[in-house]
Amino acid sequence: MLEIRWHSRAGQGAVTGAKGLADVVSTTGKYVQAFAFYGSAKRGAAMTAYNRVDDSEILNFEKFMKPDYVLVIDPALVYSSDITKDEKLDTTFIITTPMSTQELIKSQPKLEGRRVFTVDCIAIAQETIGKPIPNTPMLGAFMKISGMYDIEFFKEKITKVLGKLPQKIIDANMIAIQRAYDEVK
Repeated sequence: MLEIRWHSRAGQGAVTGAKGLADVVSTTGKYVQAFAFYGSAKRGAAMTAYNRVDDSEILNFEKFMKPDYVLVIDPALVYSSDITKDEKLDTTFIITTPMSTQELIKSQPKLEGRRVFTVDCIAIAQETIGKPIPNTPMLGAFMKISGMYDIEFFKEKITKVLGKLPQKIIDANMIAIQRAYDEVK
């Protein structure tokens, strides 16, 4: 079973990102879960969202997991939350930040020796979508690092998920996904 934990602040789109990923995965015949845990329901409060993906029915509904991937879409949470909690030896971290991976690890030694990738999803979202909501760029970075799906397949499926939005917003999200896919290091 593949397990993913998202760290963000309420209003940054982690729940929507987790649900969007689940919608795409569900089209491929796999079983999937997407759920969230809110400390408080206020915009800006730290929160976590989760995905589980498996080839068979998922009967575990607990929030506890040992994630294969940790997606951090608010860079401040690297310092204020324990993003390494319950990690595996091979957990992969994808963190939105304007810093390089080396700069980030130097600033947060807890990440030393871990598989860490960085990309500035907030800047990408601001420049493409016009709002600092980094969930879709993070999904682009996740597709690159995980290799879960080919990027063109993913963009085709996520376009359908975003189908209720105006075409201009869908197009901007596709650009954001591709940029994060191309820029993650």
